Amino acid sequence: MRTNRQGIIVWYQHAKNMKQIKRLGNVLYTSKKLKYAVMYVDQSNLEEIEKKLLKYPFVSRVDRSYKPFIRTEYENAKPDKAKQYDYKMGI
Repeated sequence: MRTNRQGIIVWYQHAKNMKQIKRLGNVLYTSKKLKYAVMYVDQSNLEEIEKKLLKYPFVSRVDRSYKPFIRTEYENAKPDKAKQYDYKMGI
C-alpha cells in the first residue's frame, strides 16, 4: 500500500522552531543559513498542513513541489546514433 506524498518547502525565520515543523511531516533537509526546510506530507493532508504552517508566526511562506504532476514518460525520443555504434563495438 503506497501513499501519495508531495514535497513542500517551508521558509522560516528562526531555526529554533524546527520542532514544531517536524510534527507536521517528514523533514528531509533543513538549511540554517538560507532558513528553509524541505519536507514530505501526504497529498490528502496537504491543504490542512499548509494552512497550519502559515498560521505559525515564524513561517514566512510555503512553496509546493510540482514533481508528482510532471510527466516523466517521453515520446519520440530518438537515440543518438554515435552511442548506438559505441555499444555495438563493445566500448
